[in-house]
Amino acid sequence: MRNLISLTDLNSAELEYLVARATRFGREGARAKSLADRAVGIYFSKSSTRTRTSFWAGATRLGAHTIAYGPDDLQLVTGETLQDTARVLSQYLDALVVRTNDPIGEMRSLSESASLPVVNALSECEHPTQAIADLTTIAEEFGSLAGRHVLCVGEGNSSATALSYAAALTPGLRLTLLCPAGYGVPDHVLETVERLGASRAHVTQCTGIDQVTGPVDAIYTSRWQTMGVRKKDADWLKAFEGFRIDKEFVAKVASSHTVFLHDLPAVRGQEVSDDVLDGARSRAWRQAHHKMTAAMSVLEWCITGTEHER
Repeated sequence: MRNLISLTDLNSAELEYLVARATRFGREGARAKSLADRAVGIYFSKSSTRTRTSFWAGATRLGAHTIAYGPDDLQLVTGETLQDTARVLSQYLDALVVRTNDPIGEMRSLSESASLPVVNALSECEHPTQAIADLTTIAEEFGSLAGRHVLCVGEGNSSATALSYAAALTPGLRLTLLCPAGYGVPDHVLETVERLGASRAHVTQCTGIDQVTGPVDAIYTSRWQTMGVRKKDADWLKAFEGFRIDKEFVAKVASSHTVFLHDLPAVRGQEVSDDVLDGARSRAWRQAHHKMTAAMSVLEWCITGTEHER
């Protein structure tokens, strides 16, 4: 049984496989029903457009049956323990996809309580399948990940954390995190990056654009208010002044081939301007498509326990 709860549970070869498989799905679609007659549960306790739909679409394209649970659909709301819920669901399902604002430990508890593969579709501090979609988009654009430089701008949120882990596991991929002071990825994440990359990871964090050294192949941002969670500082927007991705920002770091990425949804006019999000450099919509191909890759890998042709 395989889970994808955190990218820290993978090695470099496993992540490379998942990205390559997702890239192939993006190129050729589902050529075989590798999940025929399997059952996939999709439990989202928080709102979602792309991730929830992409897992449903990806599972059905591979031949699986799906059932979706909303925040009030499981007996967890009436007091049943997570462990008891898992023991029951494992008798019906071949995998469970989970989105929550809870710590990753809750998902690990869910998996350990029963023989049920669990896929993290966003937790409090990590969004692993998003990072797989991100790397797939970059690999499709440039042909490979080695030697590429990604500039991730804005809050050090769950997507930034996952991308940091993915970069640490990808030889030759460079990631620069450009975050306002006080809003970067936590120190323990950077410590984990060093461990994953065996001290060879090319991941750095800074607070000013003048600290970014090019060339930059992809500029990446996310919305600044993740999952609608309010920030402690009522005046937090002041810290993000100068971090919006607009034409002026792009001109400071981009070359002719630089692309723009956004994990969506976007708050237009806040973290990104319309002319960048809708412009020729934008790959955000293709990136959204790869949320589905990443979901297909991960579900197939977790459920079948088999590595298919890449």
